[in-house]
Amino acid sequence: MRSARRDRVRPLPRAVLAYLALVVAAGVAGCLGPSSGDRVPAPRHVTGIALPWPADGQAVVEVAGEGVLGSSGSMTPVPIASVTKVMTAYVLLRGHPLRDGEEGPLIEVDGTAAAESLSATESTVPVREGQRLSLRRLLELMMIPSGNNVARLLARWDAGTQEGFVRKMNAAARVLGMADTVYTGASGYEDSTVSTASDQVKLAGEAMRNEVFRRIVATTRTSLPGDPRVIRNTNTLLGRNGVIGIKTGSGTRAGGSLMWAVTVGSGDGARLVLGVVLSQRVGAAPEAAKQAALDASDRLITAVRAAVPRLVAAGRTAGVPVR
Repeated sequence: MRSARRDRVRPLPRAVLAYLALVVAAGVAGCLGPSSGDRVPAPRHVTGIALPWPADGQAVVEVAGEGVLGSSGSMTPVPIASVTKVMTAYVLLRGHPLRDGEEGPLIEVDGTAAAESLSATESTVPVREGQRLSLRRLLELMMIPSGNNVARLLARWDAGTQEGFVRKMNAAARVLGMADTVYTGASGYEDSTVSTASDQVKLAGEAMRNEVFRRIVATTRTSLPGDPRVIRNTNTLLGRNGVIGIKTGSGTRAGGSLMWAVTVGSGDGARLVLGVVLSQRVGAAPEAAKQAALDASDRLITAVRAAVPRLVAAGRTAGVPVR
């Protein structure tokens, strides 16, 4: 861990803060993010606080709607493993909006998804052919235990083929200004799906504007109807230190990854802080790599929870509360 010295941060000019507030207000207008004709503006660096960045890989931390707190590592596109599923969920919820509490349409499990559930080489969920599950439940099974077979099932249901769905994913990435991102599958199992921490934090900000998405990624456990087994979230940071999401990822070539969200402060001083950590312990066993990403993120989150309330109190953020 790097030493956590405190850098002197100069307040932003009032004109800049006013401009940031206008940008954020415009962005909040749509609950599901920008339309296909709009592009998300690049994040702004609003402060330079010292954070305990991981020694390897790359990372970005941002106060949602306000600006980047800092970054580390070279923003070179790298495999992101199951963090890919955040874009899968984002595209699905834009195409099939759900209100909080709604289950959505019933989707029949096909033979491919059922057969893939027996795989010993990737993360899957034990679904049965002919089983009918709601869109909401399948989104949970994709995001919470990271079911690759469910991600591909949902892609086929939405677009007919996974390839057709991937075109939607890449189109959404272009709209969000994710210039260094290429999706080649809905699950992240393919190492050819690559991105950067900077690109993924843009997606995190947009995805967390959706209430159903927020509730799903903050859920610690789920289950299958008629199955007594508890299916736990792979994000073991949930439920402490204000962590409310978002998604883990791991693979031998991808290393460990985590896209995270944490609430900091309370009342008018509350802020949503987003972070992405990629490429931790590349080449290690996936579980060890994932734990490295969780540990690196935990250190960042601890530091952010100490620093951001001081910045808010000093008037060094744009003053946009947690949504």
